Amino acid sequence: MKMLSFGEILWDVYPDAKYLGGAPLNLAAHASLQGAEAFMLSAVGRDSYGNDLINEVNSLGVSTKYISKILQKQTGKCLVTLDENALPSYNLLKDVSYDYIKLPDKFEEEFDVLAFGTLALRSEHNINVLKQLILQNNFKEIYTDLNIRPPFYSKASIEFCLKNATIVKISDEELPVVTDELFNTTIDNKEALQKLASEYKQVKIIILTLGKDGSLALDCSKNQFYYADAVPCNVVSTVGAGDSFGSTFLTSFFNGSDIQTSLELSSKISSYVVSKKDAVPSDMLDFLKNI
Repeated sequence: MKMLSFGEILWDVYPDAKYLGGAPLNLAAHASLQGAEAFMLSAVGRDSYGNDLINEVNSLGVSTKYISKILQKQTGKCLVTLDENALPSYNLLKDVSYDYIKLPDKFEEEFDVLAFGTLALRSEHNINVLKQLILQNNFKEIYTDLNIRPPFYSKASIEFCLKNATIVKISDEELPVVTDELFNTTIDNKEALQKLASEYKQVKIIILTLGKDGSLALDCSKNQFYYADAVPCNVVSTVGAGDSFGSTFLTSFFNGSDIQTSLELSSKISSYVVSKKDAVPSDMLDFLKNI
């Protein structure tokens, strides 16, 4: 599988350390660790943070050939704090390099999967770039993880994602926001997924992550639900958990596994990520070899 992941790359800055971050990058990194060819389409600043980012991305096996360097804008940063339940809060710096992603004149590859979320769509520039990207290329699947980050989303950005995606992932925290924005109501999980499927008919699969309560997926064409239990673990940080879940599901499903098998594998891998502080744990490859 060749994946092109569009959107933010940045440093997640904690009180005591900084970590490579950005949901599209985490997604690409986990895909690469699981055998996919992953490429980032993003931008960094012409600064030391940007140089460090590119070096770190390369070390994860993710191609940086489509990462631009923007002279006038600094590399993205997100200040992260964790509450007593290890749930993260994000302070995302505005008007940074990844808000000005450049579309290459030509890609040397044909990609199987395009992936993106709502955060990078906070800029009109990126929306226009993404529109061109979708129009000019023939992706087998288009994946969106909505990744609602207040205040960096809108009804328009949510609709853009849902109108263009074939595989959608939403968390149980995000689903009420989505249904309120789109339908002015909050509804039952299964009913909400069915309503989304009926409104956005090109969507094939909708995945709903439920934290400690597991995960749910809807096969939209068959109107069939699948469920997987969460794998118990000692929660350290949920940063990157959803990205590892989505990446695992994509690589597993694209390689021929069914929805149920892909959900169960995604639960195992995301549980391991939750037990670590880093969104892409340094020993992730060792863990993957043993499952």
